[in-house]
Amino acid sequence: MTSSSSPTARRRRTSLSAAEARRIALAAQGFAEARPLDRAVDARALRSRVVDRVGLIQIDSVNVLQRAHYLPAFARLGGYDIDLLDKLSHYAPRRLFEYWGHEASLIPVELHPHLRWRMRRAHDDAWGGMRRIAKDRPELVAAVLEDLRDRGPLTASELAHLDEPRGRKGPWWDWSDVKRALEFLFWSGEITSARRRRFERLYDVPERVLPRSVLDTPTPSDEEAQRELLRVAARSLGVATESDLRDYFRLPAADARPRVAELVEAGELLPVAVEGWGERTVAYLTPGARIPRAVDACALVGPFDSLIWERPRVERVFGFRYRIEIYVPKPQRVHGYYVLPLLLGDRLVARVDLKSDRAASALLVQAAHAEPGAPPQTAEALAERLRAMASWLGLEDVTVVGPGDLAPAVKAALR
Repeated sequence: MTSSSSPTARRRRTSLSAAEARRIALAAQGFAEARPLDRAVDARALRSRVVDRVGLIQIDSVNVLQRAHYLPAFARLGGYDIDLLDKLSHYAPRRLFEYWGHEASLIPVELHPHLRWRMRRAHDDAWGGMRRIAKDRPELVAAVLEDLRDRGPLTASELAHLDEPRGRKGPWWDWSDVKRALEFLFWSGEITSARRRRFERLYDVPERVLPRSVLDTPTPSDEEAQRELLRVAARSLGVATESDLRDYFRLPAADARPRVAELVEAGELLPVAVEGWGERTVAYLTPGARIPRAVDACALVGPFDSLIWERPRVERVFGFRYRIEIYVPKPQRVHGYYVLPLLLGDRLVARVDLKSDRAASALLVQAAHAEPGAPPQTAEALAERLRAMASWLGLEDVTVVGPGDLAPAVKAALR
């Protein structure tokens, strides 16, 4: 669909079929183009085919397969050198910075000014432990910031001396007061992540991390900043409900609702009805959104991929009920611990529980399940993607070790 300067033309498209909406969503997320040859995946391809499409990349600590932020590029591009992503987020000229976008995320540095309203609200919106440390121990927060200015970048453990002997060591849910102070300063934007070392953040002050041009960019009004985040969400989703749009950057409903109305009034979002989304459900289409005649994708989609962030949207768009079962007790899991849906064509047709067994140099298929109506080629397509993933991870074998109605066929296809 192409945009037009005519308001009448912009409003002409008022309804979409379910299949059209599905293809629009996949194209917006970067799944409608052919996967490039591995040798063609350079920093430019990573930025244009992934970062520019998805808008931000979620980070997660689980490492049973591969760190979550590396998986979206593999899903869209195939095998690539993960150092390319590290360079964008770790070294000058820095293209990505870490902040709370959709949970902890890597975000284009150009969006930093549009998140300063969230930083400014840290005393009200940050998690309880962070707010309490800022209120109850402001002298510790100030000491942490001063030490980082003098000696950064530093990890939380390298700052623990500031709170001895009160400092405690423990997992993330048992943070020391120094860690809480760091996270408050991070939320408020007074410090940022310079890089990660074995996934542990090294904190530093923004002026030593972010480009000068970004730091010097004037701060927009809260309203304009939120509109810009919604524009990014709309481009990355293609067609979406208001709840889809605000979930992308986790915007409060009270802020997002009037901003969406303003974008509609300006012709930047087009209200449409989508078949099967409910008679009373209003969706919004991005002017210029691409509606491919077909999508011929084949990809393993990570659990924290932006394609499947909002579970009600996944059910609405793909008819696919997906839940992350990492925190579900093992006896109660239905599909497994770290489950990746398989995108085939324009549908999610299967799901597979994967683990990297580095000691045995094997990619373990701990469970494989097909969706109702999955096409006959599902097992072979899944086997091909599993081989590609194993190669990308530097593993020699793919081994089916678990249950599921699709597991026998995948094992046969891998032979």
